[in-house]
Amino acid sequence: MDLASALETIRRGTAEIITEADLREKLALRRPLAIKAGFDPTAPDLHLGHTVLLRKLRQFQDLGHRVVFLIGDATALVGDPSGQSKMRKLMTSEEVERNTHTYEQQVTRLLRSESDVFLRVNNRDWFLGDPSAGLAPFAFGKLLELLSKYTVARLIERDDFRKRLGSGQEVSMLELFYPLMQGYDSVHLKADVELGGTDQKFNLLVGRDLQRAYGQPPQVVITMPLLEGTDGVQKMSKSLGNHIGLTEPPGEMFGKLMSIPDPLIMKYFTLLTDVSPARLQQLEQELNSRAINPRDAKLELATEIVTGYHSPAVGQQTREAFIRQFSQRQPPDQMPTLTVRAADSSVNVVELLVNAGIANTNNEARRLLRQGAVKLNGEVVSRSSVPAAQCEGVLQVGRQFRRLSVS
Repeated sequence: MDLASALETIRRGTAEIITEADLREKLALRRPLAIKAGFDPTAPDLHLGHTVLLRKLRQFQDLGHRVVFLIGDATALVGDPSGQSKMRKLMTSEEVERNTHTYEQQVTRLLRSESDVFLRVNNRDWFLGDPSAGLAPFAFGKLLELLSKYTVARLIERDDFRKRLGSGQEVSMLELFYPLMQGYDSVHLKADVELGGTDQKFNLLVGRDLQRAYGQPPQVVITMPLLEGTDGVQKMSKSLGNHIGLTEPPGEMFGKLMSIPDPLIMKYFTLLTDVSPARLQQLEQELNSRAINPRDAKLELATEIVTGYHSPAVGQQTREAFIRQFSQRQPPDQMPTLTVRAADSSVNVVELLVNAGIANTNNEARRLLRQGAVKLNGEVVSRSSVPAAQCEGVLQVGRQFRRLSVS
């Protein structure tokens, strides 16, 4: 691909490139560049929010460059202070190791795994060492050298640090050390380019500064927008319950995508699909002029994404099932079956919702009842118990269905 076309591909969806002139120079070298992105394994699964970076990495792979997928199993133990109003709770080594294994399994759903375009590394190797592999931990002399390359004054220029210190909240030495660790990753790997979310800009620039301090050419920094979750407000996160997981069943993924607020449609199309720029422009014009119903745009979006993670056939089947289920008010053809054991000829609906896996707690089940979200054979259930004879059939809460059989 020529330089202009490569730049157009790389620019798609980016928030900032620091600097594009540096990127042009590196691309003009006509050699595979080392494109780094780090992921701290702080959650057990990858979701569509993570794929904003992963998809950009894949674009670099397709341009002939080698991506370095860095699992921050050492930095995760410290905790990234980016965007935090207070100190993070430290993770245990067991939690980090468990999450790391999941990331390793799931990342190849997006990235090509051939050795010439993919390198997976763990920063535990150079920070904590691995005696079984002959890897020594970070020596005290190297630590002193790293600390001498940066000043406290520059670290506390960071917005979230300044805000916390200004309000009398503490900032730990570990948090101050985190940007240096992430920056040293770039030094160790001799990264040409590093990708990160807009909330990572400070950390990414520290890496650029440290490379200069160690006599290396500074990496190009590319920041990507943060993806809001299904609530349309908060950054996508499993802990907030607004995420769409990569390994979720097609129907669940499709339904969640159909539930996103309308203002997020174009952002999801741009960051999560390969839809052409011409089609993106057309969609945006149609939505702005109301020539297309946002629901139809979301049907196209959900079909595109489900197809990407499953197959064209699954994408089309899931679309048709969704339309039957929600537009035509028909339940899905297949759903989990639950056998209900009724005591005294009645069924406790709160317990039923928990046993069905629809609600995690009794309180959540009661809240769903109060909201009128629970339906039995198409009728809203408002009481906490119902006659057993009425429980044969279909239980519905939102996009979740269960076929009930009473014993």
